[in-house]
Amino acid sequence: MNATDKSLVVVSAGTSDPSSTALLASRAAARIESLGAERGLAVATRTVELRTLARDVADAMVTGLVSPSLQRALDAVRDADALVVSTPVYKAGPSGLLTSFFQVLDNDVLIGTPVVLAATAGSARHALVVDEQLRGLFAYLRAVAAPTALFAAPEDWGGGLDERIDRAAAELLALVAGGFRDAVRGDAWGRYQHSYGSGGGTQLGIELDTDLMRLAAGGA
Repeated sequence: MNATDKSLVVVSAGTSDPSSTALLASRAAARIESLGAERGLAVATRTVELRTLARDVADAMVTGLVSPSLQRALDAVRDADALVVSTPVYKAGPSGLLTSFFQVLDNDVLIGTPVVLAATAGSARHALVVDEQLRGLFAYLRAVAAPTALFAAPEDWGGGLDERIDRAAAELLALVAGGFRDAVRGDAWGRYQHSYGSGGGTQLGIELDTDLMRLAAGGA
């Protein structure tokens, strides 16, 4: 991959095939790719469909064991230069499958990663789910959410949605091109409070496989 090549990972929690949630995410990714090309930035996209990992995510939540398929998805998210995260709205909130996936992810691996947040629902009444609920999750993970959130109810698939996708894509590319993620993972990395047992602990050189650290983590 060249210095100007960037990786984009789409994480979709849509449960049907085809899925409006996946469609919204793919339209955003396509616009990010095309706008990036116009600006001399080659963007390679990979998609993680969480519906194919639902059992793996549940097993990881209950047992702490991560399957090879789930690990590959987690690694892709960890290594991505940017993310598009899209969820259906259930019971006035984001999909539990989506939130569980990011709860399995180590706390530190998304520090500084730009992300476009998106949601679909059957009613415009849920339009604020992204801003009120998803932004909090990604703020905790210390990712950088683009200011423009994407939301699509059935009546939104016509005019207006493309303009919001254009705006979100431009915002994401500005964050990627500006090198924010690399900057905060350089000199500033040690100034973050990292969690034991996460990727941050490993990168800080903490030896986790000791009796003391196992006791600190609640183990025997």
